Amino acid sequence: MASDPDEHHPPEDGARWIGRHSIRLKDYDYSSEGGYFVTMCVKNRECLFGEIVDGTMRLNDLGKIVDECWRAIPDHFPNVETDEFVVMPDHVHGIIIIVDGQNSVGAPQFVGAQHAVPLQNNIPQREQFGKPTHGTLPTIIRSFKSATTKKINETRNSPGESVWQRNYFERIIRNEDELNRIREYIYNNPARWQQDADYI
Repeated sequence: MASDPDEHHPPEDGARWIGRHSIRLKDYDYSSEGGYFVTMCVKNRECLFGEIVDGTMRLNDLGKIVDECWRAIPDHFPNVETDEFVVMPDHVHGIIIIVDGQNSVGAPQFVGAQHAVPLQNNIPQREQFGKPTHGTLPTIIRSFKSATTKKINETRNSPGESVWQRNYFERIIRNEDELNRIREYIYNNPARWQQDADYI
């Protein structure tokens, strides 16, 4: 079994779990251009998507559904590009980049230091799930979870079953150096699986 969800991200300031008790950056526009590192965990941390063999993730049929849905995100959100990602047995790590709709090619503009406020200055807010705004990070994640849940339940004949935890982890990627560190972290995640399991 993998370690606690909080162990599955680079331990830097700015990390937040987003869910029923959301902690968002005050006045931050989550539809603005920039990169976001997101982690979504399977309900009850069940190893649903495959297994790690010799440091490599082997996707099962359900894991392949998740992989395909992640790759399809830009097909449904023209202002979104996906970057490095990995489907793990009980969670998914990925980078989502929201780009200028008029110029979707090239490097994103990363969030400046003015948004790197300490967590204690954030204001808890509930996401307004009844009022999705197209192209925002919460809507992208919600759509991804919904699509994967529907296809997984169709595949395993389990209508109405939950697949994901209700919350998700997100952090704003502030510069290219941080982007590259997170890319490396995601890429190396399967090789760290046993290390993380031995840690707990």
